[in-house]
Amino acid sequence: MPVPVPVINDAVTWWELIERRARATPELAMLVDAGGRRLTFGQFRDVAERAAAGLWELGVRPGETVSWQLPTTIEAAVLMSALARLGAVQNPLIPVLREAEVDFIVGQLGARWIVVPEVFRRFDHRTMAEKVAARHGARVLVCDPAAASDAIALPLGDPAVLPPLDADGDAAGDAVRWAFYTSGTTGVPKGVRHTDRSVLASSNGMVYQLGFTDADVASIPFPLAHIGGPGMLGLMARVGCSGVLVETFDRELTPGLLARHGVTMLGSAAPFFHAYLDAQARHGAEPLFPRLRLCVSGGAPNEPGLHTRIRAELGGAGICNGWGLTEHPVVGYAAPGSPDDRMDRTAGRPAPGVSVRVVRADDTLAAVGEEGELRLTGPQLFAGYTDPTLDAGALDEAGYLRSGDLGYVDADGWLYVTGRLKDIIIRNAENISALEVEAVVLRHPAVAEVAVVGLPDARTGERAVAVVVPDPGQPAPTLAALVAFCRAEGLAPYKLPEQLELVAELPRNSMGKVLKRQLQLAF
Repeated sequence: MPVPVPVINDAVTWWELIERRARATPELAMLVDAGGRRLTFGQFRDVAERAAAGLWELGVRPGETVSWQLPTTIEAAVLMSALARLGAVQNPLIPVLREAEVDFIVGQLGARWIVVPEVFRRFDHRTMAEKVAARHGARVLVCDPAAASDAIALPLGDPAVLPPLDADGDAAGDAVRWAFYTSGTTGVPKGVRHTDRSVLASSNGMVYQLGFTDADVASIPFPLAHIGGPGMLGLMARVGCSGVLVETFDRELTPGLLARHGVTMLGSAAPFFHAYLDAQARHGAEPLFPRLRLCVSGGAPNEPGLHTRIRAELGGAGICNGWGLTEHPVVGYAAPGSPDDRMDRTAGRPAPGVSVRVVRADDTLAAVGEEGELRLTGPQLFAGYTDPTLDAGALDEAGYLRSGDLGYVDADGWLYVTGRLKDIIIRNAENISALEVEAVVLRHPAVAEVAVVGLPDARTGERAVAVVVPDPGQPAPTLAALVAFCRAEGLAPYKLPEQLELVAELPRNSMGKVLKRQLQLAF
């Protein structure tokens, strides 16, 4: 009988987890990228340690901040772990950020190093990084995976030169070693500080609720620099499963790549899922993903009916939805096999150790099933903002994060996310949840995608604007037809869209989240 692969749930630091997994199962496959490069867990540990030595020889020191902006490649995963071995503070930057954001972030953090590719998706990252570095006294390290072939495009050295690991395990686990940036409400990026311990805890929902084992093959079609990147890598190291890295998601080519690698998990948002469905339709009746066990989503509530379609057309358990923030990643998931109505409509149940409070506008606790602001605490809670002035008011008096999201928890503990406090359209002093209106508009047969935004209105204060991507197989909807449909679906009159804009596509970030600010500026 095969020996069960141990699950590692008690590692305190990132490097401890990498070391323990490599010792336990060195021959198990860990990563494969689009170019076919592969690493086992043992090989990964070894090359990460050599990369740490190479960085040390270049002059990177413990406690220094290293900003890195790499695509989803083996190099990004190795660099993440090499910096953890060194005890550096790492600042992962998603590849879509440009000079204004990178300059602000590097300046705020006082980063000493900027690691970038030469060129990625026709953008010259080296030139941008050199301009930023010159202004802030930083050094640039160019890492070009495109030229790597079978090698690793990182400096490699002899691990014998490395300083000893921090002997204070618990203390090291609680030291701030990560700085992620998210969009601020004023347009200025907002830095979120994390520890090894909180980053490792971000994979708890996947480990405890989604049933991953060493037999799984995960897909990673989003930036490893996102807070979900270390969450996925942490999952893999904890349970011993492997993952397929997707440098650039292509809706025509990527589904076939993932199918060839036998993925058991697909992610991670509606645009990706529609690409997989389209690929299955082109493929025919035979399952394109015969080993598929589940789809995982965490960026937004499911589109109505999408879970049912995924389960019927792709197979597996359908979409296991979750929810979280950079400040408190992955609150929890809907576990495979949960009732379909819960899978389709909820963000699951909180993961072990996570507590959710629902709070009314007057700061009192809401009743079961009553909507309010969702507040959170758990082992993955952040350690504060890089701008300490933002810490005031971030947590309530009980130590719970004020998420800014609206929702409720039902009598059985299922979490429903209903909107954003700041994604509310105020029309004639009445609050309208954009998310609620979107859910109704999406049920119209001529609507493929929709985003509802508020625009200034001299008469009502704000008006609800439905920005719609029409279904190519249907006549484009008119505003009158859309309003009549929403009325028939039971939407309250004051919530009806007052303006319709038809677009070819919605602007999204690399995680599939709609960029509503761009829409508000466009219309």
